[in-house]
Amino acid sequence: MDNASARNMWGDYLDKHLEDAFVESPKTIHFSDNEIDANKCVDLVLKGIKKATSSSLIGLQSRNEPLPKIGEFTVITDWNKNAKCIVKTTGVKLKPFFSIDANYVEKEGERDNFLEYWKKTNWDYYTRELSKYKKTPKESMIIVCQEFEKVYG
Repeated sequence: MDNASARNMWGDYLDKHLEDAFVESPKTIHFSDNEIDANKCVDLVLKGIKKATSSSLIGLQSRNEPLPKIGEFTVITDWNKNAKCIVKTTGVKLKPFFSIDANYVEKEGERDNFLEYWKKTNWDYYTRELSKYKKTPKESMIIVCQEFEKVYG
């Protein structure tokens, strides 16, 4: 873990949770691809509203990132890489974009849980993300629906 803020938070967490002393060190991420959304999302996690996030499988594969695993920890930062909290993955499902429903969107906790809003903003994000790899989103693309619980912060 090369982020000092995240490393310190993980150390503070382990001081109180020795049962996790031998788990793999968590990855460190911020949400989204812009400062406003990244900071808004981490704030929603801190308030206990946001309990899920969604990645495109194509994006993960293009970056050579593994699928999230149930039980793994992640340090969530703000846009400036300041550690804000630690979450633990509680569920992972692969779903086509077109099948994302209001029940799942509610777990994402963004903007009054409107499905249409989620689909538009996520479609725009996936368009930006995939353009780096000369790919475009499709209604049938697989979305990695990751649910989590905040365990520290």
